[in-house]
Amino acid sequence: MNKNINGYIPSPKFCNVSELPAGITGIVEKLAENIHEVWAKQKMDEGWTYGEALDWNTKRHPSLKPYAELIESQKTYDRNTALATLGFIMDEGYHIVIR
Repeated sequence: MNKNINGYIPSPKFCNVSELPAGITGIVEKLAENIHEVWAKQKMDEGWTYGEALDWNTKRHPSLKPYAELIESQKTYDRNTALATLGFIMDEGYHIVIR
């Protein structure tokens, strides 16, 4: 396991899609899209705009576009965050009920 120079070793609680209760796997993609929307809004509120390449000086970011237009590896990043969030919720003993 990689660790930071200060000894910090991250230990998030992930889950696999197969660990999710039946009927709830569809929420992963919706949650991933919302995670992207939250991130994009925060970036734009900080003055970032879309740019073909990441540029910290001009605050340009290539991922400032709709989730549907992201490449698969960028969507995977958001899906992993969604799965970590769902894993944490389940690990804490909470249940998600489909209405």
